[in-house]
Amino acid sequence: MSDLTRLLAHEMTARLTAGEISSRELTTAHLDAAEAGNHALNAWLTIDRESALAQADAADARLAAHDPTAHPLLGVPVALKDLVSVKGGQCTAGSRILEGYTAPFDAHITERLRSVGAVILGKTNMDEFAMGSSNEHSAYGPVANPWDLETVPGGSSGGSAVAVAAYHAPLSIGTDTGGSIRQPAALCGIVGIKPTYGRVSRYGIVAFASSLDQIGPFARDARDAAALLHAVAGRDERDSTSAPVPVPDELIDLATGDDEAAAGLKGKRLGLPRGRGEPLTDRQRAIARGQRPGPSAEKNLAEPNAQATVIPRGTTLPGRANLVWYDR
Repeated sequence: MSDLTRLLAHEMTARLTAGEISSRELTTAHLDAAEAGNHALNAWLTIDRESALAQADAADARLAAHDPTAHPLLGVPVALKDLVSVKGGQCTAGSRILEGYTAPFDAHITERLRSVGAVILGKTNMDEFAMGSSNEHSAYGPVANPWDLETVPGGSSGGSAVAVAAYHAPLSIGTDTGGSIRQPAALCGIVGIKPTYGRVSRYGIVAFASSLDQIGPFARDARDAAALLHAVAGRDERDSTSAPVPVPDELIDLATGDDEAAAGLKGKRLGLPRGRGEPLTDRQRAIARGQRPGPSAEKNLAEPNAQATVIPRGTTLPGRANLVWYDR
Protein backbone atom coordinates (compact mmCIF):
# COMPACT_ATOMS: atom_id res chain seq x y z
CA MET A 1 0.00 0.00 0.00
CA SER A 2 2.84 2.41 0.81
CA ASP A 3 4.11 2.11 -2.78
CA LEU A 4 1.01 3.98 -3.93
CA THR A 5 2.37 7.18 -2.40
CA ARG A 6 5.44 6.98 -4.68
CA LEU A 7 3.35 7.22 -7.85
CA LEU A 8 3.16 10.50 -9.73
CA ALA A 9 -0.33 11.98 -9.95
CA HIS A 10 -0.77 11.10 -13.63
CA GLU A 11 0.28 7.53 -12.83
CA MET A 12 -2.37 7.44 -10.11
CA THR A 13 -4.90 8.68 -12.66
CA ALA A 14 -4.01 5.89 -15.06
CA ARG A 15 -4.39 3.21 -12.40
CA LEU A 16 -7.62 4.69 -11.06
CA THR A 17 -9.10 4.85 -14.56
CA ALA A 18 -8.06 1.26 -15.28
CA GLY A 19 -9.69 0.10 -12.05
CA GLU A 20 -6.38 -1.24 -10.71
CA ILE A 21 -6.73 0.77 -7.48
CA SER A 22 -9.52 2.69 -5.79
CA SER A 23 -9.46 6.25 -4.57
CA ARG A 24 -10.15 4.95 -1.07
CA GLU A 25 -7.00 2.81 -1.20
CA LEU A 26 -5.00 5.71 -2.58
CA THR A 27 -6.36 8.15 -0.03
CA THR A 28 -5.83 5.76 2.87
CA ALA A 29 -2.18 5.27 1.88
CA HIS A 30 -1.57 9.02 1.87
CA LEU A 31 -3.45 9.62 5.10
CA ASP A 32 -1.37 6.92 6.79
CA ALA A 33 1.85 8.45 5.48
CA ALA A 34 0.84 11.96 6.57
CA GLU A 35 -0.16 10.88 10.06
CA ALA A 36 3.00 8.79 10.52
CA GLY A 37 5.39 11.46 9.25
CA ASN A 38 3.89 14.64 10.63
CA HIS A 39 5.45 14.41 14.09
CA ALA A 40 8.92 14.90 12.60
CA LEU A 41 7.98 17.38 9.87
CA ASN A 42 5.06 19.41 11.29
CA ALA A 43 3.83 19.92 7.73
CA TRP A 44 0.13 19.50 8.55
CA LEU A 45 -2.08 21.58 10.81
CA THR A 46 -5.05 19.28 10.29
CA ILE A 47 -5.55 15.91 8.61
CA ASP A 48 -9.22 15.16 8.05
CA ARG A 49 -9.42 11.39 7.59
CA GLU A 50 -13.21 11.12 7.83
CA SER A 51 -13.90 13.78 5.24
CA ALA A 52 -11.12 12.59 2.92
CA LEU A 53 -12.42 9.01 2.90
CA ALA A 54 -15.96 10.24 2.20
CA GLN A 55 -14.62 12.24 -0.75
CA ALA A 56 -12.69 9.20 -1.94
CA ASP A 57 -15.81 7.04 -1.86
CA ALA A 58 -17.67 9.66 -3.88
CA ALA A 59 -14.80 9.72 -6.37
CA ASP A 60 -14.89 5.92 -6.66
CA ALA A 61 -18.59 6.09 -7.51
CA ARG A 62 -17.80 8.58 -10.29
CA LEU A 63 -14.89 6.46 -11.52
CA ALA A 64 -17.21 3.44 -11.75
CA ALA A 65 -19.30 5.35 -14.29
CA HIS A 66 -16.29 5.43 -16.68
CA ASP A 67 -16.99 9.00 -17.79
CA PRO A 68 -14.50 9.76 -20.59
CA THR A 69 -14.74 13.49 -19.82
CA ALA A 70 -13.68 13.06 -16.18
CA HIS A 71 -10.85 15.32 -15.05
CA PRO A 72 -7.45 13.64 -14.45
CA LEU A 73 -7.61 14.66 -10.78
CA LEU A 74 -10.74 12.60 -10.08
CA GLY A 75 -9.93 10.54 -7.00
CA VAL A 76 -6.42 12.01 -6.58
CA PRO A 77 -5.42 13.38 -3.13
CA VAL A 78 -4.41 17.02 -2.68
CA ALA A 79 -3.30 19.16 0.28
CA LEU A 80 -4.29 22.79 0.86
CA LYS A 81 -2.29 25.55 2.52
CA ASP A 82 -4.14 26.67 5.64
CA LEU A 83 -5.24 29.99 4.20
CA VAL A 84 -7.61 28.39 1.69
CA SER A 85 -11.21 28.45 2.89
CA VAL A 86 -12.92 25.05 3.17
CA LYS A 87 -16.51 25.35 4.36
CA GLY A 88 -16.89 24.07 7.90
CA GLY A 89 -13.15 23.71 8.40
CA GLN A 90 -10.39 25.69 10.06
CA CYS A 91 -8.49 28.44 8.27
CA THR A 92 -5.79 29.74 10.62
CA ALA A 93 -3.29 31.20 8.13
CA GLY A 94 -0.70 29.90 10.58
CA SER A 95 -1.83 32.34 13.28
CA ARG A 96 -3.36 32.06 16.76
CA ILE A 97 -5.44 35.10 15.83
CA LEU A 98 -7.65 32.88 13.67
CA GLU A 99 -7.56 29.86 15.96
CA GLY A 100 -11.12 28.58 16.33
CA TYR A 101 -12.33 30.37 13.19
CA THR A 102 -14.48 28.18 10.94
CA ALA A 103 -14.74 29.08 7.27
CA PRO A 104 -18.40 29.74 6.32
CA PHE A 105 -17.83 29.09 2.60
CA ASP A 106 -15.51 27.38 0.13
CA ALA A 107 -12.79 29.28 -1.68
CA HIS A 108 -13.08 29.35 -5.46
CA ILE A 109 -10.26 26.83 -5.81
CA THR A 110 -11.90 24.56 -3.21
CA GLU A 111 -15.07 24.59 -5.32
CA ARG A 112 -13.03 23.75 -8.41
CA LEU A 113 -11.26 20.86 -6.70
CA ARG A 114 -14.54 19.46 -5.41
CA SER A 115 -16.12 19.73 -8.86
CA VAL A 116 -13.38 17.66 -10.52
CA GLY A 117 -13.48 15.09 -7.70
CA ALA A 118 -10.05 15.66 -6.14
CA VAL A 119 -9.74 14.43 -2.54
CA ILE A 120 -8.76 17.11 -0.01
CA LEU A 121 -6.68 15.48 2.73
CA GLY A 122 -6.32 18.46 5.07
CA LYS A 123 -4.57 21.78 5.65
CA THR A 124 -0.83 22.45 5.73
CA ASN A 125 1.40 24.59 7.93
CA MET A 126 2.70 27.98 6.82
CA ASP A 127 4.44 31.13 8.00
CA GLU A 128 1.95 33.28 9.92
CA PHE A 129 -0.24 35.19 7.47
CA ALA A 130 2.24 34.12 4.76
CA MET A 131 4.85 36.53 6.13
CA GLY A 132 8.03 34.51 5.94
CA SER A 133 10.44 32.69 3.68
CA SER A 134 11.53 29.75 5.84
CA ASN A 135 8.38 28.41 7.54
CA GLU A 136 10.00 29.01 10.91
CA HIS A 137 7.39 31.61 11.79
CA SER A 138 4.15 29.68 12.13
CA ALA A 139 2.31 30.07 15.42
CA TYR A 140 2.05 26.26 15.36
CA GLY A 141 5.77 25.60 15.13
CA PRO A 142 8.35 25.40 12.34
CA VAL A 143 8.24 22.97 9.44
CA ALA A 144 11.25 20.73 8.75
CA ASN A 145 12.70 19.91 5.36
CA PRO A 146 12.18 16.17 4.67
CA TRP A 147 15.62 15.90 3.05
CA ASP A 148 17.34 17.20 6.19
CA LEU A 149 15.34 17.79 9.36
CA GLU A 150 17.86 20.38 10.54
CA THR A 151 17.19 22.66 7.56
CA VAL A 152 14.22 24.79 6.54
CA PRO A 153 11.86 23.91 3.67
CA GLY A 154 11.38 27.50 2.56
CA GLY A 155 8.21 29.49 2.97
CA SER A 156 5.69 30.69 3.37
CA SER A 157 4.12 27.60 1.73
CA GLY A 158 6.59 25.22 3.38
CA GLY A 159 3.97 22.79 4.68
CA SER A 160 2.45 22.30 1.23
CA ALA A 161 5.88 21.76 -0.34
CA VAL A 162 6.92 19.28 2.36
CA ALA A 163 3.66 17.32 2.06
CA VAL A 164 4.49 16.65 -1.60
CA ALA A 165 8.24 16.09 -1.13
CA ALA A 166 7.62 13.64 1.75
CA TYR A 167 5.03 11.64 -0.24
CA HIS A 168 2.15 12.64 2.02
CA ALA A 169 0.26 13.95 -1.03
CA PRO A 170 1.00 13.90 -4.76
CA LEU A 171 -0.25 17.47 -5.16
CA SER A 172 -0.74 20.53 -3.01
CA ILE A 173 -1.76 24.16 -3.18
CA GLY A 174 0.38 27.09 -2.07
CA THR A 175 0.30 30.84 -2.48
CA ASP A 176 3.08 33.07 -3.78
CA THR A 177 3.48 36.80 -3.17
CA GLY A 178 7.25 37.21 -3.46
CA GLY A 179 8.47 33.63 -3.81
CA SER A 180 6.37 31.56 -1.40
CA ILE A 181 5.74 28.76 -3.90
CA ARG A 182 8.91 28.96 -5.96
CA GLN A 183 11.36 29.06 -3.06
CA PRO A 184 10.01 26.07 -1.05
CA ALA A 185 9.67 24.09 -4.29
CA ALA A 186 13.37 24.67 -4.93
CA LEU A 187 14.42 23.89 -1.36
CA CYS A 188 12.35 20.69 -1.28
CA GLY A 189 13.29 19.49 -4.77
CA ILE A 190 9.82 19.52 -6.32
CA VAL A 191 7.89 21.50 -8.96
CA GLY A 192 6.17 24.75 -7.99
CA ILE A 193 4.49 27.37 -10.16
CA LYS A 194 3.40 30.92 -9.47
CA PRO A 195 0.83 31.52 -12.21
CA THR A 196 0.36 34.87 -13.90
CA TYR A 197 -1.61 37.27 -11.69
CA GLY A 198 -5.33 36.77 -12.33
CA ARG A 199 -5.00 33.26 -13.73
CA VAL A 200 -6.43 31.80 -10.49
CA SER A 201 -9.15 33.48 -8.41
CA ARG A 202 -8.13 34.72 -4.94
CA TYR A 203 -11.70 34.44 -3.61
CA GLY A 204 -11.67 32.68 -0.26
CA ILE A 205 -7.91 33.04 0.27
CA VAL A 206 -6.58 34.87 3.34
CA ALA A 207 -4.73 37.79 1.76
CA PHE A 208 -1.21 39.05 2.33
CA ALA A 209 -0.65 41.59 -0.45
CA SER A 210 -3.71 41.56 -2.69
CA SER A 211 -1.99 43.05 -5.72
CA LEU A 212 0.70 40.35 -5.71
CA ASP A 213 -0.83 37.21 -4.15
CA GLN A 214 -1.36 34.25 -6.46
CA ILE A 215 -2.42 30.65 -5.92
CA GLY A 216 -0.44 27.88 -7.53
CA PRO A 217 0.41 24.16 -7.56
CA PHE A 218 3.10 21.97 -6.06
CA ALA A 219 3.83 18.56 -7.59
CA ARG A 220 6.67 16.12 -8.20
CA ASP A 221 6.28 16.37 -11.97
CA ALA A 222 5.58 19.25 -14.38
CA ARG A 223 2.63 17.40 -15.97
CA ASP A 224 1.03 16.97 -12.56
CA ALA A 225 1.51 20.64 -11.72
CA ALA A 226 -0.11 21.58 -15.03
CA ALA A 227 -3.11 19.32 -14.32
CA LEU A 228 -3.66 20.92 -10.91
CA LEU A 229 -3.38 24.39 -12.43
CA HIS A 230 -5.94 23.36 -15.06
CA ALA A 231 -8.35 22.34 -12.31
CA VAL A 232 -8.18 25.59 -10.31
CA ALA A 233 -7.61 28.26 -12.97
CA GLY A 234 -10.26 30.33 -14.71
CA ARG A 235 -12.49 33.35 -14.44
CA ASP A 236 -14.40 33.96 -11.20
CA GLU A 237 -16.89 36.83 -11.04
CA ARG A 238 -16.28 37.15 -7.29
CA ASP A 239 -12.68 38.23 -7.94
CA SER A 240 -12.58 41.26 -10.22
CA THR A 241 -8.88 40.68 -10.88
CA SER A 242 -9.32 37.14 -12.22
CA ALA A 243 -8.61 37.02 -15.94
CA PRO A 244 -11.47 36.32 -18.39
CA VAL A 245 -9.21 34.00 -20.36
CA PRO A 246 -10.11 30.39 -21.23
CA VAL A 247 -8.08 27.65 -19.57
CA PRO A 248 -6.40 25.59 -22.32
CA ASP A 249 -6.97 21.84 -22.25
CA GLU A 250 -3.37 21.43 -23.40
CA LEU A 251 -2.50 21.65 -19.70
CA ILE A 252 -3.87 18.12 -19.22
CA ASP A 253 -2.41 16.77 -22.46
CA LEU A 254 1.28 17.58 -22.18
CA ALA A 255 4.06 15.60 -23.84
CA THR A 256 5.06 12.46 -21.96
CA GLY A 257 8.76 12.38 -22.93
CA ASP A 258 11.54 14.92 -22.46
CA ASP A 259 12.51 15.03 -26.13
CA GLU A 260 8.89 15.46 -27.23
CA ALA A 261 8.40 18.22 -24.66
CA ALA A 262 11.55 20.03 -25.81
CA ALA A 263 10.79 19.79 -29.53
CA GLY A 264 8.89 23.08 -29.51
CA LEU A 265 12.02 24.87 -28.28
CA LYS A 266 14.19 23.82 -31.23
CA GLY A 267 15.69 26.87 -32.88
CA LYS A 268 15.24 29.05 -29.79
CA ARG A 269 18.18 30.56 -27.87
CA LEU A 270 18.63 29.96 -24.17
CA GLY A 271 19.97 32.96 -22.23
CA LEU A 272 22.46 32.26 -19.42
CA PRO A 273 23.49 35.27 -17.28
CA ARG A 274 27.16 36.22 -17.50
CA GLY A 275 29.28 35.69 -14.41
CA ARG A 276 27.38 32.83 -12.80
CA GLY A 277 30.06 30.30 -13.68
CA GLU A 278 27.89 27.19 -13.38
CA PRO A 279 28.87 24.60 -15.99
CA LEU A 280 26.27 23.27 -18.42
CA THR A 281 24.93 19.77 -17.79
CA ASP A 282 25.56 17.07 -20.37
CA ARG A 283 21.96 17.37 -21.51
CA GLN A 284 22.26 21.17 -21.87
CA ARG A 285 25.44 20.75 -23.93
CA ALA A 286 23.72 18.21 -26.18
CA ILE A 287 20.80 20.59 -26.69
CA ALA A 288 23.15 23.51 -27.39
CA ARG A 289 24.95 21.46 -30.05
CA GLY A 290 21.65 20.46 -31.65
CA GLN A 291 22.14 16.80 -30.76
CA ARG A 292 18.83 16.70 -28.89
CA PRO A 293 15.63 18.69 -29.44
CA GLY A 294 15.66 21.99 -27.60
CA PRO A 295 17.09 25.49 -27.61
CA SER A 296 20.67 26.54 -28.28
CA ALA A 297 22.56 28.27 -25.46
CA GLU A 298 23.97 31.78 -25.27
CA LYS A 299 26.13 32.52 -22.22
CA ASN A 300 27.12 36.15 -22.80
CA LEU A 301 24.01 37.98 -21.65
CA ALA A 302 24.36 40.96 -19.33
CA GLU A 303 23.19 40.26 -15.80
CA PRO A 304 21.21 42.87 -13.83
CA ASN A 305 22.39 43.97 -10.42
CA ALA A 306 21.18 41.09 -8.24
CA GLN A 307 21.24 43.15 -5.06
CA ALA A 308 18.99 45.79 -6.59
CA THR A 309 16.39 43.20 -7.58
CA VAL A 310 15.86 42.19 -3.94
CA ILE A 311 14.91 45.65 -2.69
CA PRO A 312 11.39 45.90 -4.23
CA ARG A 313 10.06 42.90 -2.30
CA GLY A 314 10.27 44.67 1.03
CA THR A 315 8.67 47.81 -0.32
CA THR A 316 5.75 46.29 -2.24
CA LEU A 317 4.07 44.01 0.31
CA PRO A 318 1.36 46.09 2.04
CA GLY A 319 0.35 43.37 4.47
CA ARG A 320 -0.94 45.81 7.06
CA ALA A 321 -3.66 46.99 4.71
CA ASN A 322 -5.14 43.49 4.72
CA LEU A 323 -4.46 42.47 8.31
CA VAL A 324 -6.18 45.54 9.76
CA TRP A 325 -9.53 44.01 8.74
CA TYR A 326 -9.09 41.20 11.28
CA ASP A 327 -9.57 43.77 14.05
CA ARG A 328 -13.00 44.82 12.78
